[in-house]
Amino acid sequence: MSNIDVESVKAYLLSLQQRIADALEAEDGEGRFIRDEWQRPHEPEKGLNGGGIVRLLSEGKVFEQAGINFSHVRGEKLPPSASAHRPELAGRSFQALGVSLVIHPRNPYVPTSHANVRLFVAEKEGEEPVWWFGGGFDLTPCYPFHEDVVAWHKTAKAACAPFGEEIYPKYKKWCDEYFYLKHRDETRGVGGLFFDDLNEWDFDTCFAFLRSVGDAYLNAYVPIVQKRKRTPYGERERDFQLYRRGRYVEFNLVFDRGTLFGLQSGGRTESILMSLPPLVKWRYNWSPQPGSPEAELYHNYLKPREWLNE
Repeated sequence: MSNIDVESVKAYLLSLQQRIADALEAEDGEGRFIRDEWQRPHEPEKGLNGGGIVRLLSEGKVFEQAGINFSHVRGEKLPPSASAHRPELAGRSFQALGVSLVIHPRNPYVPTSHANVRLFVAEKEGEEPVWWFGGGFDLTPCYPFHEDVVAWHKTAKAACAPFGEEIYPKYKKWCDEYFYLKHRDETRGVGGLFFDDLNEWDFDTCFAFLRSVGDAYLNAYVPIVQKRKRTPYGERERDFQLYRRGRYVEFNLVFDRGTLFGLQSGGRTESILMSLPPLVKWRYNWSPQPGSPEAELYHNYLKPREWLNE
């Protein structure tokens, strides 16, 4: 493992978690993040150990719930969700560390956002370890503004630019395809970046790309929060926000590989399900009124678009 610097990755992830918490606290103005450090009990029969730190802000002025989770776990056998795309690694021991966050704002005009960055190392006695990075960030508005979506993608493109012109289109497309609800025939939001199984460069370059994506998140999200957090809204907008949050729950529980990995590996349930919104609604066979702002979301934003080429 001479070229795999897990401790440097861990130090960066802890710093990133703290920086994002500090920035969101400042933006909220009233809410404060609690810090919950946890350690798995020693359970050798499950073959899993490790721990993490949860940072959670609830019932803030701007953010109804904001969760930022750091974890570093080790296990004796990769779960199916982690080896599905690389079956040759099934059965290897592993360690996984990362930061994952989901922000659920109070104002329906402020989009929900998600980001994560992570490192996996799969090991087998007598063989070289296999490592890869993954992560990205995406935006889920209820009442989108075209200029916000374009700015979000410009920041994503800038984060990718030092690593090649082909990187942003590749990972933008992957994000559109990954955050897609097949049973609804719609994207979860307006996309961003998604990458996984990244080891095509040397370790240092891949780690530099991870840092570029992680550092770009606040640059992409905070300006949108600042623009929209004082927008007036009423019961109609709040009701639609809670309905659309249902799509977020559906994706996380049915499709999300991170959620599946955590549950399949016997991870800490409270940390895994921290991403779910505090309030949500479902309705039977609902559709927006034609020509309404709600209809605009469905017709113009919940499908892949080349935002920077239009």
